Amino acid sequence: MVASKKQKKAMESINSRLALVMKSGKYTLGYRSTLKTLRQGKAWLVIISDNCPPLKKSEIEYYAMLAKTGVHHYNGNNIELGTACGKYFKVCTLSIVDPGDSDIIRTMPSTGEAQ
Repeated sequence: MVASKKQKKAMESINSRLALVMKSGKYTLGYRSTLKTLRQGKAWLVIISDNCPPLKKSEIEYYAMLAKTGVHHYNGNNIELGTACGKYFKVCTLSIVDPGDSDIIRTMPSTGEAQ
């Protein structure tokens, strides 16, 4: 029960930081635009939902590794990620181009980052 409380608090923290990025920063939603920003080297952080197809997930992780960009695996499905972004549609992947006022880049545990 303690672990679930910690996960819930972390999820709320991620959602609030994500909402601040949506309000004050620049981002791209979707698989194709995420790949474009990764190829151009503009992405700072990539967030992938839980139920993203494995082939797409591995391709995005590979591009992020080449671009030395952090990848965060969101602990909810694509409907919950879309809701966290303040949208009324599903979001499988999202790339943050400019975090704005949010400190999401520093606080996210960026897994898959090349060292």
